[in-house]
Amino acid sequence: MLKVGLIQTRSPATQAAALEHVLPLVREAAAGGAQLIVTPEGTNMLQGRRSALLAQLVSLEEDPAVAGLRTAAAELGVWLLIGSAMVRREDGKAANRSTLISPDGVVTATYDKLHMFDADLPNGERARESETYEPGAQAVTADAAGARLGLSVCYDIRFPALYRALALAGAQVLTVPAAFTRPTGEAHWEILLRARAIETGAFVLAPAQGGRHEDGRGTWGRTMAIAPWGEVIGKLDHDEPGVLLVDLDLDAVDKARAAIPALKNARAFTGP
Repeated sequence: MLKVGLIQTRSPATQAAALEHVLPLVREAAAGGAQLIVTPEGTNMLQGRRSALLAQLVSLEEDPAVAGLRTAAAELGVWLLIGSAMVRREDGKAANRSTLISPDGVVTATYDKLHMFDADLPNGERARESETYEPGAQAVTADAAGARLGLSVCYDIRFPALYRALALAGAQVLTVPAAFTRPTGEAHWEILLRARAIETGAFVLAPAQGGRHEDGRGTWGRTMAIAPWGEVIGKLDHDEPGVLLVDLDLDAVDKARAAIPALKNARAFTGP
């Protein structure tokens, strides 16, 4: 059994304030026995104004929130996945980067969000992530706390091929840290998470941002964990900051994949 702590936040717009906001929640999860702690997208800051965001960006190694969380992971002796941090890439462009930290505070894996959320929502909201962030190009799995993780971020959840590739690469646990909008969260959040779990026979961990943020955006919250058979095994039924603790029986992955061997039964096809 693997005990996981999923953190729900309402990240402020600066790294220092965001670290102060998330650290007590990380400590709460560790005190509850979590061996792996997963935080949402934008853990190091949520800043909607492009100019302000770009002015604050630093490299992953220089980011004060990331540094503080690395120290906390080492102090608490836990694996910590920063769901994503907004950082400056080596080429000067911005990245939305998921970062895995070992219990000795070392960064062991990173993943840059593949899919950019460029959409015009029915309520009039306009999103253009591609105007700010450079998308990643590499799917990533990583081992942590005795499990193989498949990393993703938020909008990735709408692209099933990514999760199939992660599962075929051995991922038992799929991480989907997010800052879902309220309209899309209400309509699609739980359905998409459960679908990805069922399709891959994997656990899905989805820590979320929630509530009304400093930059004016609203996020859906409802952090949840899904088992390989598709059932919700834990959920925060609100958008307030908090901690969700769940136990993962990793044997359930093999059982689900044996019962419905969809990963093995897929066939190549031509057309249409």
